[in-house]
Amino acid sequence: MAEAKREFHGFGPVFDRSSRILILGSFPSVKSREQAFYYGHPQNRFWKVLAALLSAPVPETIGEKKQLLLENGIALWDVLESCEIRGSSDASIRGAVPVEIGRITGQAQIGAIFTNGSTAKRYYDRLLLPVTGRKAVLLPSTSPANAAWTLSRLEERWGELIRPHLYP
Repeated sequence: MAEAKREFHGFGPVFDRSSRILILGSFPSVKSREQAFYYGHPQNRFWKVLAALLSAPVPETIGEKKQLLLENGIALWDVLESCEIRGSSDASIRGAVPVEIGRITGQAQIGAIFTNGSTAKRYYDRLLLPVTGRKAVLLPSTSPANAAWTLSRLEERWGELIRPHLYP
């Protein structure tokens, strides 16, 4: 197994002033860090789930992904700015440093905060909830490691939780 080393996020959040929903992951995977954008591993189901939820084609390019998010009032970031991590293993995270969440919450009209998976939720509750004072809703992880959740189950659950906040 790879040795843990200090890694930095390397790319910023996606949002604008009209973003109403914030989805937070934990920390970018190796593939995402290589591509300098969110959910870059081909087996991660994030973009498929989001596209299904929004009745849109699955975006392929970074530009298409940003457009899908912004056109639907969705902001995307991670909870951690840096940490010691082995590869992409959330379980190996040590020395977590949170993002400056006010960068989004101070500018956008965020009405709901969601975390993509339990690791993101745990770090949000510990490091960012005291800053925002706003609870986050746990979404089942889109990671391929979360094999207990099929794509159709993820789409259904994400839809139940997010859809009421999409079009206020």
